[in-house]
Amino acid sequence: MKTAIITADDFGVSIEVNRAVEQANREGVLTVTSLMVTGDAAADAVERAHATPTLGVGLHVALAETPPALPPSDIPDLVDAHGQFRIESLPVALALLAKPSVRRQLEAEIEAQFALFAATGLALDHVNSHKHMHLHPVIGATLLKVGLRHGMKALRAPVEERASLAAFEPVTGLDIAKPFARHIQRSGRAAGMKVPDRTFGLAWSGAMHAARLRGILENLPDGVNEIYLHPATGTYPLAAPGYQYEAELAALLDPQARSIVTRNDIRLARFADL
Repeated sequence: MKTAIITADDFGVSIEVNRAVEQANREGVLTVTSLMVTGDAAADAVERAHATPTLGVGLHVALAETPPALPPSDIPDLVDAHGQFRIESLPVALALLAKPSVRRQLEAEIEAQFALFAATGLALDHVNSHKHMHLHPVIGATLLKVGLRHGMKALRAPVEERASLAAFEPVTGLDIAKPFARHIQRSGRAAGMKVPDRTFGLAWSGAMHAARLRGILENLPDGVNEIYLHPATGTYPLAAPGYQYEAELAALLDPQARSIVTRNDIRLARFADL
């Protein structure tokens, strides 16, 4: 059986993203989304989610770009002088490996984000992280530890099967994240998580236009496949340079994508449906 979980990341970061997510679920092939609980438009996202029962909502643990859930004074080693996350910097990445005090701050922040999600009253469909930061071994292990306390049952492991992509379009560049993604896939499953067999969206992140989504669906392997995109109705303050947000929304609304799903007997699902 071919199963596709079609995900929109960054729900809650802006009204433009929230509108796109709601529309893509109501009118297109989108099945789930991942909520940034500290995003500027998180409250609007939660309101829309409660009004859209067909949409599965997970937690998009954000350790970059959006504000932390905790006061910066509680996590001094994770933020800069302006209270912004700096976990992407090499010194902090190394400190997470070497210093128990820094790992405790990380655990507290992830705990706070899970608590904010619980406060929304939404069912926790799945968990992933902004910029796949849970591929860092300490962040991944901490996310699993905290998530199990909060009833997490499904997790993204961004293992991309590039042979499926190359069947219809050449793919360039090395997939340097794959060993780390395989590790989190094994760790998640060992902890009892539902983890997809593969995830599509890495090679063309921000450029998953309609032809590419059609190609993935036409060449979808058997098993459970996650396909993630970043739809939005327009640009917004934290938009990534060069990302084709409106084209990705159009891909999710594309009637041909729906036809491929039907013709190829692809099961569209939420993580909770597995």
